This record gives sequence, C-alpha cells and structure tokens, in this order.
Amino acid sequence: MDGGPAIIDLHAFLSDPHSKEASETCKQLVDTLRETSCLIIKDPRVIEKDNEAFLNLMERYFSQPIPELMKDVRPDLSYQLGATPENTEVPRDHHEVLQKLVGENQAHSPMGPDKKWRFFWRIGERPSSTTFPELNAPPVIPKSFPEWSSTMDRWGNLMLSAVRTVSEMIAVGFKLPPTTITDLLNEGPHLLAPTGSDLNKWNAEGTIFAGFHYDFNLLTIHGRSRFPGLYIWLRNGKKVLVRVPPGCLLLQAGKQLEWITGGEITAGFHEVIVSPETTQAIQKAKDEGRPLWRISSTLFSHVNSDKELNVLPPFVSEEALKKYPKILAGKQAEDELTAINLAATKM
Repeated sequence: MDGGPAIIDLHAFLSDPHSKEASETCKQLVDTLRETSCLIIKDPRVIEKDNEAFLNLMERYFSQPIPELMKDVRPDLSYQLGATPENTEVPRDHHEVLQKLVGENQAHSPMGPDKKWRFFWRIGERPSSTTFPELNAPPVIPKSFPEWSSTMDRWGNLMLSAVRTVSEMIAVGFKLPPTTITDLLNEGPHLLAPTGSDLNKWNAEGTIFAGFHYDFNLLTIHGRSRFPGLYIWLRNGKKVLVRVPPGCLLLQAGKQLEWITGGEITAGFHEVIVSPETTQAIQKAKDEGRPLWRISSTLFSHVNSDKELNVLPPFVSEEALKKYPKILAGKQAEDELTAINLAATKM
C-alpha cells in the first residue's frame, strides 16, 4: 500500500461481474476496507474534466459576497440542503481516540467549529413519502449560476454510480446477494457535498477546516481537490496524507456501513487542515492567478431514511447486536446531526 490506500480497478467487475478476475477484485476490495476503512478506485466511467468543471463552478460560487451565500442557507432543514456557513459545524468529541494517536500519527484536537463552508446538493431520486422530510426536501438552486443543476448532477451521478458499483462489490466480496447494499441505497438522501475553505483568510499552517471525525453515512467518495490537506487514519492508527491520482476517486467507510457489517468494516477517521503541502499549493495558485478557495469534491451516500439499519446475517453476534441495535437510518442521521450542531431547532 506504500502507507496509503490501495488502488482498486473496477474495470473487471464492470466488464463481467461473474468473471474470476471480478471475484478476486471484490475479495481484495473487501479485505482492503476491513483492514483500512478506505480505498482508492479507478473507474473508467469517471472523466477528470467533469471534476474540473465542478471545481470551477464551486470556486466561483464560494467567491461570492457572504450576503449572497447566506441566501442559500437553510438551518430549518438541519443544513441538509443549500449552504452551511463556516464556524457552524462542530466535530464530535473523540478524545478517547485522539489520546491513542501519538507521534507522527497524532491528529489536531478540534478547537471549536470548523472553518469551512459547505453546500449540500441532492443526488438521485427521493421517496414520494417519508418520515424524515428534512432529509428529503427539494433542492436549493443558487440564482446566479444557470449551469448549476447540470454540472452538479453530472458529477454527482458519476460518483454515486461508483458508490453503487463498490456497494455491489462489497456484497459479492462478503458472499451476499449482489443487491444487498444497493437496495438499501435506493431513494436514499445522497448529497453532493463540496466544502469551500477560504485560503485568503484561513491560511496559517495547522488551521483546521474539518476537525477529526468520521462520516455517519454509508460510503463517502471524494474526487481530486486542487489543494492538499485531507488526512485519513487507517484502521491500524496510521495517519496518511491523501493523494488521489488523476482519474481516481477516494472512498471511505461511514458509520452506516460499520453498522450493517457489525463492525467488520469500521468508519474511517479523517481531518482537513492547512498543511505544509497546502501552503505550497497556495503559493502556486497565487503565482498562476487562480482562486484561493479549497474545494472538496465530496459525495455522501446514505441508506434510505425510512429503511432500518440492521446487522447483516454474516456479521450477527450477541456483541454486534448490542453495539449496533436496529434503528431507522433517518433516526441515526438525526442523532448524528444533533451531535455535530447541525440539527434544526425543534419548536
């Protein structure tokens, strides 16, 4: 692995999911997630120019005056659509995990809210009726960008397709029916979720854009960012600076995947900071006259809000059922949103 996530090529599975090579790739993918909670995939359907168009759009969007950005903020929807201002989201307290990370694997201890903006854009079909309307509301469309919907949908659907393929491969790797996990994803509240970090303002080395945390969804997928700064922790506690090769995507296991596998795969921890590599990229962008906004190319895939998170049969044990009790995915999401200061205030 050279210290970082393994690279898994999806070509064999996409060409013939029943081939021996595809079967071996599924096993490798599952073993990698089990050991590290993350991997890099090479997906022939993903075209880098679509990621570039997406990054260009988001740089222009976040460069708007703050009063314009605030028009797209929806706290009444737990910020699950539209914009989330910087200094709003607060990382969960993971001090017990942080204490175990020492030396070169140490994480930055979060000091208050994250210094990042975010925009949530829904991807895929939503259910016609749901117990969780906040998680499945209509989209927020910024008025000054006529290409907004087409650009966001194009990139978001490409990444969601990759997630669905990986979900099939996880099921096959665990000798489950291929649609076991993709059935849970159908009509889920999937969100294309770019962050915007203002490097004009927040550029001191060590500045925390996203404090040490895990994601509470099923799988998180990232395209390439123009500025480094994302660090991940492998399951063994090793800290790695993420470098995504061209044409590839990074995937990380979220809490919902940990839940349904009874902890066989665990949610991966990560943080985003201003690193020495970020500082170098800032200077290069200045020299080239490019915008100084760090955009993350991120999508959160979710289990359908009205479906239950259950430990799947291969992973059932008394210990797993106690640690991961049956719960509606929407309720699990609401609990997590409350913990990170994003839940809507109930009147």
